[in-house]
Amino acid sequence: MKRVSLKDIAAMVGASPSTVSFVLNGKAKEMRISQVVADKITAAAKKAGYYPNQIAVSLRTGQTKILGLIVESIAGNFFASLARIIEDKAEAHGYKVVYCSTENNGNRGNEMIRMLSQRQLDGYLITPAAGMEKDIQQLIAQRKPVILIDSYFPGLQIPHVLVNSYAGVTEGMEHLIKQGYRNIAWVTVDLDLIQVHDRTRAYTDSLKKHKLKPNEQWILKLPYDYSKEKSVQAICDFLANNKGIDAVFFATNYLGVTGLESITKLKLSIPQNLAMICFDDHDIFRLYPGGITIIQQPIEEIAQASIDLLMSKLGKQQVMHEVTGKDLVELPPALIVRGSTLQK
Repeated sequence: MKRVSLKDIAAMVGASPSTVSFVLNGKAKEMRISQVVADKITAAAKKAGYYPNQIAVSLRTGQTKILGLIVESIAGNFFASLARIIEDKAEAHGYKVVYCSTENNGNRGNEMIRMLSQRQLDGYLITPAAGMEKDIQQLIAQRKPVILIDSYFPGLQIPHVLVNSYAGVTEGMEHLIKQGYRNIAWVTVDLDLIQVHDRTRAYTDSLKKHKLKPNEQWILKLPYDYSKEKSVQAICDFLANNKGIDAVFFATNYLGVTGLESITKLKLSIPQNLAMICFDDHDIFRLYPGGITIIQQPIEEIAQASIDLLMSKLGKQQVMHEVTGKDLVELPPALIVRGSTLQK
């Protein structure tokens, strides 16, 4: 069956091909084409099943109007919400978003970059995993705008948007200590990411500030690729073997959800037997009786800042070679106090 062309649509409605082109490319008002004619063209194109040839459009304009979003995990609450908001905000600028996940695997992340680069996308928003440095630098060498989200590579000047993890954990620790907790455990993920290191550093620095000696036995690092069952059991064993712990701080929301299951399995009451706080929120933390105290990440602001930064870079020839302080965005988190950290 012959593919319907722009000229075919023009013949159907009795308009010039250029008029049809303007309408179907969203330039009807700009070219002062009446709404009646625009509606007639749009209806005819829809009925005929006509869609602009994106390859031809990109060759003509030098743009695909498509952005690549590579996140840690689409299944995670934080990244799923972030992806949805970014998609909405990109659409407001006339862009579509193609997204995929790395599962914190650098090799997989590099494969995603290479796959997306074949589609000649206009720009990229990436939550980087260790090992993705070279492929991201290759995008930059190709003059593709890249904005890193949630993390960055120390030593590489690449625009990024992230939350101040150190400040967030520090505020959470100050709250626990103020509430009377002294034997605070730390449960984190064993990943070589700057935000993970910052959170652990804030935990140990806070203990030292209050002359509370850090106890290595009270720090649990779980492999990222552990199954949920293994993680639940590991946290159960950790808590059971460290009876003196009176509070536990989880470094991510998925660890917090797993930890909540472990605490329930041990039949411990929150906060009577054990106080709990988590970096990042989750629906379960709000629904849990009394609620779980959390460090809230401003997802809306992260998405907006990321899109704004990317839009400011698109179309500029020296796009990634003039990184200024304005390109390195660090947003403040917020402590949300709930019933899991009542005064001891």
